[in-house]
Amino acid sequence: MANDEQTPRRRASLELLRAEAADELSVLVHERLRAGEDPWEFMDDLPSVDELVVYLLRAENIAADGGSRPNASRHYRVLRQIALDYPPLTRAVWSLLGDANTHRRWDPTVRAEASR
Repeated sequence: MANDEQTPRRRASLELLRAEAADELSVLVHERLRAGEDPWEFMDDLPSVDELVVYLLRAENIAADGGSRPNASRHYRVLRQIALDYPPLTRAVWSLLGDANTHRRWDPTVRAEASR
């Protein structure tokens, strides 16, 4: 079984990752609705399925690196690698690299001053 430890972990297919992300989002929506929140107020704040997939892959990478939060350049490299590994996620990756989503609480944008 020592061989299993040396074998790189096989990544899930994009379809499976998207299905898992869609399930997670539906749970988030359900919980917020049960808490009495108005969907008109929170739906725009939730990530898309592809954005959530990118976040999950980014979190996997951070965990594999010992859990340390990436600085701005590593954040860029990690997201860029996700786009290279999963080309259909490229649009979501580039939208997350821009400043367009900084109003959302879950936005992982890493600013240069915060990484010092």
